[in-house]
Amino acid sequence: MRQHEQMAGKEVSIVKECGMRTVAVSFVAGLTVCVLWATPLAAKDDPQEILGALPKGTLIERDIVYATNGERKMLLDVYRPKSDKPLPLVIWLYGGAWDWGNKDRSNPMVALIERGYAVSGVTYTKSREEIFPAVINDCRAAVSFLRLNAKQFNLDPKRFGACGESSGGHLTALLATTSDIQEFMKHPVTRQASPAIQAASPWCGPTDFLKLNDVKCDQDYSKKHSAPSRLIGQPLKEAPEKCKQANPISYVSKDDPPCFIVHGDADFVVPLNQSELLHAALVKAGVPSTLYVAKGGNHGFSKGVETQQQIVEKVADFFDSQFKKETKNSKAGSSRER
Repeated sequence: MRQHEQMAGKEVSIVKECGMRTVAVSFVAGLTVCVLWATPLAAKDDPQEILGALPKGTLIERDIVYATNGERKMLLDVYRPKSDKPLPLVIWLYGGAWDWGNKDRSNPMVALIERGYAVSGVTYTKSREEIFPAVINDCRAAVSFLRLNAKQFNLDPKRFGACGESSGGHLTALLATTSDIQEFMKHPVTRQASPAIQAASPWCGPTDFLKLNDVKCDQDYSKKHSAPSRLIGQPLKEAPEKCKQANPISYVSKDDPPCFIVHGDADFVVPLNQSELLHAALVKAGVPSTLYVAKGGNHGFSKGVETQQQIVEKVADFFDSQFKKETKNSKAGSSRER
């Protein structure tokens, strides 16, 4: 492996050659400022899996501080193709029960780089560190930070999307439904640039905590040690107002961005009813929404008729329809697909 370093102002560029792959890496300083219920021991957060999946020539900017929580630095990465024009962005929010993992866990959205997208991975506050709404404060701050620094990252601030699975699906849905409200703005950066997104694809995420056990499910979420209970700091049934505050469905309005919701019909970790409820609420409000039900899909889509890669292609098509004029679908509507 050959490595070359060059300092240019506040940017350090590193070009690495590994076999046939050449990757350009930029570390930028001084910028303006899952499986849902598994144990932490099951986590493997290795950036090499993401880095190894990047197309040749991808520009990489890693471990950028977008906000702070006390002494904790909140980090994000940006992966993007070389381009003379500003790029649409998709932010990936990993799953991990809101309590473990980080931006290095996984990022299936890197497949969109070859389609001309920038992709960001974001680390957010864990529920054991601080309960809700800390985590959505972080996610909204990440959006604002990227928009504030859009020129630095060659992003189009009018074409920001988000995608996430499990707890990350919950946060993706929450980013979408809070795009038009003035809450969850703890971090100063959210008052410097908008935290709104223009399209969202939440996967298998909770959307209405008190209805998780209305259908067949693998566990009793009302217990105090369940992941949603830990997120809000109390057993769900003892804190209906806190549940309401954390539920994406609470904020649905006609001004929410278009959504492409994905859920497996064999998911009994976060049951399908959670995506059905969100989809129905969006449709009722007049928001363009598609619920794609993956046949035989379990939680995270490791099983089912379709592979996760095939699902990613459908999600990429959705973002193309929103962000690329040549593929934009003129029909604003709602549907359920299988």
